[in-house]
Amino acid sequence: MIFPGLLPFFKWFLALHIICFTAWMAGMFYLPRLYVYHCQTAAGSVESERFKVMERRLLKQIINPAMIGTFVFGVLLVLTPGAVDWSAAWWWMKIIALVLMFGFHGACSRWRRDFLNDANRRSEKFYRVANEVPTILFIIIVIAVVVKP
Repeated sequence: MIFPGLLPFFKWFLALHIICFTAWMAGMFYLPRLYVYHCQTAAGSVESERFKVMERRLLKQIINPAMIGTFVFGVLLVLTPGAVDWSAAWWWMKIIALVLMFGFHGACSRWRRDFLNDANRRSEKFYRVANEVPTILFIIIVIAVVVKP
């Protein structure tokens, strides 16, 4: 389904999509790093409670709204005539990486709940490795959209 009436707003949708995506990625780069540091604190300590507040605020006030904005403006772009060539491989590569990013976002939310309940079972090393996931997905998404392999 394509809506020609969206064409005059294409550049606005694109700019807002990039802004939201940038904010989403900034948060996704930082949240697992907070988990690395949170692992180094004792459950119930003042430091642990401070990390819980930081993680909640980052997720609820920055990451989640930015993800929603990325999705909404992305859908508006897709509905704009000429924005997507459905037969192009780059488009499907971006969609797969984006689905994985949504999954990683969900995992980060679950991990935050574990920390919130003082029930984290994962190691600092786990979160150090997890911290690389959004970077790899970010690279794939940007290359898919810009280079269009």
